[in-house]
Amino acid sequence: MQFLYTVLLVLILPSASFARLQLPWFFSDNMVLQQQSTPDIWGWTDKKNAVTITTSWNNKKYTVLPDAKGKWKAAIATPKAGGPYEITISDGQAVKIKNILIGEVWICSGQSNMEMPLKGFNNQPIYNSNNVIFASDNSQIRLYNIPRSTQPVPLDTSKNYSWKISNPEDVANFSAVGYWFGKLLYDKLKVPIGLINVSYGGSPVEAFMGAASLKGYDFGLPNPKDTARLSNKTPTVLYNGMMYPLIGYGIKGFIWYQGESNADRPLQYETLFPEFVQMLRSQFGYGDFPFYYVQIAPFDYNRNKKQGDTLINSAWLRDAQRKALDKIPNSGMAVTMDIGDAEFIHPREKELIGKRLALMALAKTYGYKGFASESPLYETMTIKEGTALIRFKNAPTGLTSYGKPLLHFEIAGSDKKFYPANAKLVNGGVEVSAPEVKSPVAVRYAFKDYVAGDLFNTAGFPASSFRSDNWDIEAAIK
Repeated sequence: MQFLYTVLLVLILPSASFARLQLPWFFSDNMVLQQQSTPDIWGWTDKKNAVTITTSWNNKKYTVLPDAKGKWKAAIATPKAGGPYEITISDGQAVKIKNILIGEVWICSGQSNMEMPLKGFNNQPIYNSNNVIFASDNSQIRLYNIPRSTQPVPLDTSKNYSWKISNPEDVANFSAVGYWFGKLLYDKLKVPIGLINVSYGGSPVEAFMGAASLKGYDFGLPNPKDTARLSNKTPTVLYNGMMYPLIGYGIKGFIWYQGESNADRPLQYETLFPEFVQMLRSQFGYGDFPFYYVQIAPFDYNRNKKQGDTLINSAWLRDAQRKALDKIPNSGMAVTMDIGDAEFIHPREKELIGKRLALMALAKTYGYKGFASESPLYETMTIKEGTALIRFKNAPTGLTSYGKPLLHFEIAGSDKKFYPANAKLVNGGVEVSAPEVKSPVAVRYAFKDYVAGDLFNTAGFPASSFRSDNWDIEAAIK
């Protein structure tokens, strides 16, 4: 394993030679460091003498000794937002990192809906993207794409890339959700923004998780000696090649858009997803940093299934994501029930998604007030005379269907058979009933693979699909 690790490290380090001071690629010109924090800086040297790090914002020197393998690491203190600055690192030979900004750093991660660049995919557009690309010159926003990499063991650095100063060419190739999120933060905060994209389309959450965090699950892990190209669906391989190299980089928080590739295993996701977040927080070492994620949009996941195939309603996965809010401290979920498409798994409304994530961050992390930032979420159900009254969180001035009938509520009795329900808005909630159900026990809303949500709070945020029951998922699989 050690031989394989050394070979892989040589292939991706800034130089194939160990004859000089080296840094991971993301410690480079134009980088952004998290303000008022103590991020780590690290690298490698073939010398045995001390490494000195000097930061230009206060001319402070940090001195560390390399370990037996030549790796060194130092935690530096950053000031309030500003710049540009420089960092000089020397082991007898100096390396200077220039044009550094101090500001807010966020990691943007997930599968294809986070990876989808602002220019769109082939034959898959994004609304308003060209106008935004055209106007994207901004020296205060910096972008970094961690290149795709599937690895059998954790590596200390990623493949080669460089920080980009926001401009049309590079913004066009950056995560649309990530860019819109960062742009809206910048517009409000007026401080430098650094965005690091760690995404790979078609990937399940377990591919982003380390081996230790998957203990207790029946996953087949890659052979450490495997030098063949590994599938991005294999557990741990994206963690090893893309996430682990970043561990220690100073960040403010995380935005996440993933779940489509786990839609066939919703029960497992209920525990796997919160454990993924716990792993990230534990390893980065910055406490319960903000974690905001996107609930997968409605889509006909079974459109290509053949007769006899197992059918899984993706609403179960959305429900696992909804439940995760109670399991993941300092988190928030952007709901997309209003922008799904039965035949299009990549919503075109990436600007809206980025804005919903940014509004949560601005309200919950940065303390801005006076605007709504979250969707209605199921809170309680009470039964009276054959009618269920459903109340919601995040609807301080009530709910609306914009004058249209509510068509997506279902109600069931103790026989667990759901019927289409009559639903009407009442002060502070929704009354649900059906003539077939005299004694209601459970209510579900928009609990279909594909459905166009029709319930919103008065700020325009769509309600999440939900179920009030805790009936067995396995029994519902057709």
